[in-house]
Amino acid sequence: MSLPLLQIKNLSVDFVTDSGTTSAIKDISFEINHGETVAIVGESGSGKTVTSLSVLQLLPSPPAQYKSGEILFSENGISTINLLNLSDKEIRKIRGNKISMIFQEPMTSLNPVKTCGAQVIEAMRIHQDISQKQAEEKTIELFEQVKLPNASNMLHRYPHEISGGQKQRVMIAMAISCNPSLLIADEPTTALDVTVQKTILQLIKELQVKQQMSVIYITHDLGLVAEIADKVIVMYKGDVVECGSIKEIFLNPQHPYTKALLSCRPDASAKGKRLPVISDFLGEARDEAPGIKNQQSKDRSSALNYQTSAAANNSFPLLRVENLKVYFPTKRNFFGKILKEFKAVDDVSFTVDKGETLGLVGESGCGKTTLGRTLIRLINPTSGNIFFNGNNIAGIPDEELRRMRKDIQIIFQDPYGSLNPRLTIGEAINEPMKIHSILPSQKQRKEKIIDLLEKVDLKPEYFNRYPHEFSGGQRQRICIARALSLNPDFIICDESVSALDVSVQAQVLNLLNDLKEELGFTCIFISHDLGVVHYISNRIMVMNKGKIEESGTADEIYFNPKKEYTQRLIASIPKVAF
Repeated sequence: MSLPLLQIKNLSVDFVTDSGTTSAIKDISFEINHGETVAIVGESGSGKTVTSLSVLQLLPSPPAQYKSGEILFSENGISTINLLNLSDKEIRKIRGNKISMIFQEPMTSLNPVKTCGAQVIEAMRIHQDISQKQAEEKTIELFEQVKLPNASNMLHRYPHEISGGQKQRVMIAMAISCNPSLLIADEPTTALDVTVQKTILQLIKELQVKQQMSVIYITHDLGLVAEIADKVIVMYKGDVVECGSIKEIFLNPQHPYTKALLSCRPDASAKGKRLPVISDFLGEARDEAPGIKNQQSKDRSSALNYQTSAAANNSFPLLRVENLKVYFPTKRNFFGKILKEFKAVDDVSFTVDKGETLGLVGESGCGKTTLGRTLIRLINPTSGNIFFNGNNIAGIPDEELRRMRKDIQIIFQDPYGSLNPRLTIGEAINEPMKIHSILPSQKQRKEKIIDLLEKVDLKPEYFNRYPHEFSGGQRQRICIARALSLNPDFIICDESVSALDVSVQAQVLNLLNDLKEELGFTCIFISHDLGVVHYISNRIMVMNKGKIEESGTADEIYFNPKKEYTQRLIASIPKVAF
C-alpha cells in the first residue's frame, strides 16, 4: 500500500508575543490520500488557515513556533519528507511547484506593479525549464481554462484593472500552472458569484481527475463542501473536533459544533425566522450581540413587518430611481471625443419603500455594485433621476450631498480596503460621528461605539486596536458598526456578509433584522449568495449586463423564476443532496 500524500501528525503551533502565548493549533493529526479532496471547515480563528500555512512553512517565525509534530509529504507514495525540517531553499522548490496554494484574499495576493500575465509566467519559469514564449502561450491557455474574458488581452492587464472575481481566477491559474500534486485552496470562491463559482469548482475537479491531484479546501460554505469534498475535517479553537466522510458529517454529525455549523446557513425554510447561532448548540458564553440575545426565542416575519411598515408610509417610496444610466468611456479620439462606452447601468428604474429590504443579485460585472455606489453618488450618473425622501439627489451640490450622506450609508464589499490602516477602529467609527455631530461629547460617542462593537460581536477592548490586528470577517463587522454609527435611514450592503463564516453570518443577519426592527432603516442588500438574499429580502431584483432582468417578491424569484438567466443563477446554488 502506498503512503498518503500528506500526513499531519500531532502538530501544535503557538504564537508567542509580548502579551503572551496563544495556542493556535493543539496536537492535531489527519492525512490526505493521493487524488483525494478534503475540506477543512470552521470559524475564523479555528486554526484552519494556520494549518494550511504550516504545510508550506509560510507562518512568520517569530511569532509562530512549531511546538511539536510532523508534516510528512510523499509525492511518490514510497518515501516521505518532513516539510517542517526543510531549509528555506528546499521548501522554495516545493512551494508553487509540488504544493500550490490559492490564498483567501485576491485583492492583496497579486503584485500591483506587475501585469497578471507576468506574475503567472514568473511562477512557471521559476520551476519549469520553458521559454518566455512557451510560458506566455501556457498562461493564455490557463486564463481560458479559468474562464477569464479575452485571455490574451488579460495577459497585459494590471490587477487594479480587473474585478475581484477576475483577480481570484488569475490566482487559480497561477496555482495550477505547475501541475501540483497538492492544491491548497483557502476560501477560493468567496469573491465569486454562484455561476463562476460552479465553473471554477468544476475546473478544479477536472484538473484533479486528470492529474490525480489532491485538494485541500478551506471554506466556511458547507453547501459548497457537500458538492466537492470526499472527506471533511471540522476544526474548533485549534482542535480537530470531528472528521469523516461527507455523508457521515452531513447526515449524522456527532459534535455540537458541527451541528451548529450545519444549522447556521439560511435555507429556504428559514425565511421569517431567527437563524440559529453557535452558542445555541455549545451552551457556552460568547460575545454575542445584545440584540441577538434578546431575540433568541422570537421568530419574525420580515415580509409581514415590511407590509405593515409600507402600509403606514404609502405616500411615496423612500427611494425612487428613474431611467438611471452610468456609462464609462472606453475609447476616445485624439480630441477627447468619446467613441465607445461601457454601459455599466443601462436605463434602470425601480423604487424602494420605507422599511423594505430589496435584494440585488447578479453575476460579477452585471452592474450591481456600480448601481449601489451611484445611489449614494460615489459615482456620478450619466443621466437619470435618484429621488431620496422626495428630493432629487442626482445633481445636488457637494455640500448638500455631504449632509445627505449621513442618511444613506454603504457597507463596502472589501473590508481590507475600506478601513484606514493608520486609525484604530475606535477612531474609524468615531470620525464620521464627529463630522456629523452625533452626540455632544467624546465620552458619549465612545460609549455608543463600544455598544456598536458589542452589537456586531466584537469586544469593547478592541476599541484601541488597528485594522491589521483583525481577520477579514472581523473587519467587515467593524465596517457594519461604522455604517450604523450615524443612525442612517437607508443602508446599502454591498456583499457585506460574503467574507463571514456561516456562524458569524447568521449573527450579522439576525443583527440586521433586529436593527431594522429597532431603528426602522431601509436596505438594499447586494450579494451573489441567493440563499442569503432570499432570507433577508422582501423583494429581489436581478441584474444582467446593466439592466434589470427580473424583479418580484423574494419567494417568487427564488422558487419560481421566469427568466432563463435567473433560473441559471438559482440552479448554480450549491445543494446538499445524498
